[in-house]
Amino acid sequence: MKKVLFICLGNICRSPAAEGIMQQKLKVHSLDDRIQCDSAGTIGHHAGELPDARMRKAAKARGYTLDSHSRKFDPSIDFTKFDYLIVMDDSNLQDIKILDKKLEFKSKLFKLTDFSSNKENTFVPDPYFGGESGFDLVLDLVEDCTENLLLKIKDEL
Repeated sequence: MKKVLFICLGNICRSPAAEGIMQQKLKVHSLDDRIQCDSAGTIGHHAGELPDARMRKAAKARGYTLDSHSRKFDPSIDFTKFDYLIVMDDSNLQDIKILDKKLEFKSKLFKLTDFSSNKENTFVPDPYFGGESGFDLVLDLVEDCTENLLLKIKDEL
């Protein structure tokens, strides 16, 4: 069983979108019994909340259901539980690196855009303070990157 954790700042837009999209891809490819995914935030401000309503609406328009509840990254559990720690941007990357005090888990840590088909995008932007187009851009990026991430993980099974 491979386990993937998607990480963003508050765990209400980008990482739950990645989790929901990946879960659907796993079902479509009949891999949901061999790969699991979850999401978390580097802060716990929104702990227990559903994803942002605007992100849920944009995802629903594409056929995705985002129903996870926000939680904060827990270094005492998440570093060892997950095979892949996938962050959305450089700030998330730095936040997680700081928590890995002995640099034990750096081989598990990636930016989602490391798996992008289009190397033009080097991070998944936070759409929280923007308009609808920001949520669509996040979904575009996440759909592409999770497809390529899934191919990589399938090769390891």
